[in-house]
Amino acid sequence: MPFDFQSKKTVVTGGANGIGLACARELAGGGAEVWIFDLKTERPEQVAASTGMKGQAVDVTSRESLERAFAACGTPDIVVANAGMAVVAPLEETSRADWDRTIAVNLTGVFDTVQIAARLMKPRRSGSIVLTASTNSYDGEPNLTAYNASKAGLLGILHTVAGELGPYGIRVNAICPGLIRTRLTGTSFSDPAGLKDYFRHIALGRGGEPEEVAHAAAFLASDMASYITGAALLVDGGQMTSKYGTWNEDTASFDEGVWKLK
Repeated sequence: MPFDFQSKKTVVTGGANGIGLACARELAGGGAEVWIFDLKTERPEQVAASTGMKGQAVDVTSRESLERAFAACGTPDIVVANAGMAVVAPLEETSRADWDRTIAVNLTGVFDTVQIAARLMKPRRSGSIVLTASTNSYDGEPNLTAYNASKAGLLGILHTVAGELGPYGIRVNAICPGLIRTRLTGTSFSDPAGLKDYFRHIALGRGGEPEEVAHAAAFLASDMASYITGAALLVDGGQMTSKYGTWNEDTASFDEGVWKLK
């Protein structure tokens, strides 16, 4: 049964593909008026129009761009701050430009999105904000220094603003996806040998799909989570519980990208 988002106005940043698009579709499926904010190169207007939503070309690293987009759509009931990026490089090869861009998109862009949304929501004394954090908010996956730092920073935003906005009836929560099949992770999912080893450490033995993350985001955004704020919900197949590995060839086999018991 879909969540009920009838009469809810929703904004999804980075909503033209991947997890963001899955979230937008999930919210629209529940009856929400959904606005996709994404870079012009991602064609947000066309993507939105093809699914009965609305789109705005927005660069989350520009405060002015975000302000214009929110002014165009009006006060939202729900905001999913999802826009993000990653640069894969060892510490010594991570340029200052890569660092600055990652922090600008993943952390400062979320700060600006949340701040603008909060100012609009406060007079109504209601609202729900969902941040897309990551399992990398907690662990130190190699070659992702800037990304990991930005996602860890999102938990600082989460814990602070949930406390500040709670008295205004505004809930703030986060989803923390693990390895999800998207355009950004396409290379990983096309490497069976790499997946076999990586998935040893995921209790469910596989990667996730964008729709599975969207279900979690929709729950946190919905009235069904009316007494939940400041929470970070892992959507990782149990990866964070499997430090020492769950799967091995003695008891299981790896077939078509999934570990299964023999």
